[in-house]
Amino acid sequence: MKTVLIAGATGLVGEAAVERFATDGWDVIAVSRRTPEPVAGGTFRHLAVDLTDAAACRAAFGGLGEVTHVVYAALFEKPGLVAGWQEADQMETNLSMLRNLMEPLTTAAKGLAHVTLLQGTKAYGAHVKPRIPIPARERAPRDDHANFYWLQEDYLRGLAQAHGFAWTIFRPQIIVGAAWGAAMNPLLAIGAYGAIQRELGRPFSYPGGAPHIMEMVDPRLLGPVFAWAAESPAAVNETFNITNGDVYNWPDLWPALADALRLDRGADAPLRLAEYLPAHADVWDRIVAREGLQPIPLLRFLGESHHYADMLMRPGVDTIALPILVSTVKLRQAGFHDCYDTEDTMRHWLSVMVERRLLPNPGSSQT
Repeated sequence: MKTVLIAGATGLVGEAAVERFATDGWDVIAVSRRTPEPVAGGTFRHLAVDLTDAAACRAAFGGLGEVTHVVYAALFEKPGLVAGWQEADQMETNLSMLRNLMEPLTTAAKGLAHVTLLQGTKAYGAHVKPRIPIPARERAPRDDHANFYWLQEDYLRGLAQAHGFAWTIFRPQIIVGAAWGAAMNPLLAIGAYGAIQRELGRPFSYPGGAPHIMEMVDPRLLGPVFAWAAESPAAVNETFNITNGDVYNWPDLWPALADALRLDRGADAPLRLAEYLPAHADVWDRIVAREGLQPIPLLRFLGESHHYADMLMRPGVDTIALPILVSTVKLRQAGFHDCYDTEDTMRHWLSVMVERRLLPNPGSSQT
């Protein structure tokens, strides 16, 4: 039996990995502080472990000799999100979390064959530079800036050489999905904003600024690509960008979002969701109670994603930003070709959030 340990199992990335590997019949060990969503057609074991607690990690992972694969999707972010990306203590925390898992695990799991690690476009300096190459390619020299990606990658490379396992690194762009409490899932903020606007009888006005062309990643790509990388020789010790395959900008995507939520779009009305949504937490509570939604307080539901949504949509900014685009040619040439239409991605995951009772049904009579 192949056994995969998935760290960060309740996040956007980890949830996708749990679903795919469990559905494919792997023995799945899901690691997260809260219990992941059930998987239709598959099962998993759940370990509730805080990866910042080294002693708890030794106790939890030191006996898992059966593990053959790891998908590491855990992430530590500070409140407010963006400022922490350049702070040394946040970088060190993310490194220590990976180390706390891998050190006891590699001692126990002598058959460990492969580890998947996540990075992103911050690897190209997208958060610290006015522009990155168009498109950004994996073969470019490492961008010279402080980043926990480099700390984790260097650690993993050394550990792999010492223990004889392979690794693959993926660099997705913007990921959206139904995982609540995530640090960077803008669909949480968008869905909550839509629900509050409906409740207040206000239009679903676009709250951002001028366009910024980027790419998105559907989680339904991530599970399959992790399963592919776990066993494909073409993925051994390689780094790959991954995106849906098209491009988007928020103003042009907004009509599709309004249609999916069955809301009147209205005129653009820039505002900061990080301020607007918490100020309407009482409205959210009223919606949750009346519609029978999962009783999750608004700030817990959002995680840090309202800050992320503001960063992406740039309210009050009237200059068009330079695009952030990455090449996915390397991944396609290696043998993975799946893609999704970004409008379809948004519609699908909003519907999943309704099914999970995270958002009200837009077809209800309430206006």
